[in-house]
Amino acid sequence: MTKEKLILHNNLKTVRTQQKLSQSKLAEMVGVSRQTISNIETGEFVPTARLALLLCLALDKKFEDLFYF
Repeated sequence: MTKEKLILHNNLKTVRTQQKLSQSKLAEMVGVSRQTISNIETGEFVPTARLALLLCLALDKKFEDLFYF
């Protein structure tokens, strides 16, 4: 049996732009750099559980609304 590598994808950019938030503003809201938000949106960085939760709270979304496999 082989293990499949699960990659966490996200709808962060879509949700962020729908709420008219800049990367900088969202970064400020959750305590990270603008570059971190950019890297999450492009899939270059997978957020920690804590950061994913903060993003959900900041955007008033459920985890499954922002992230998926």
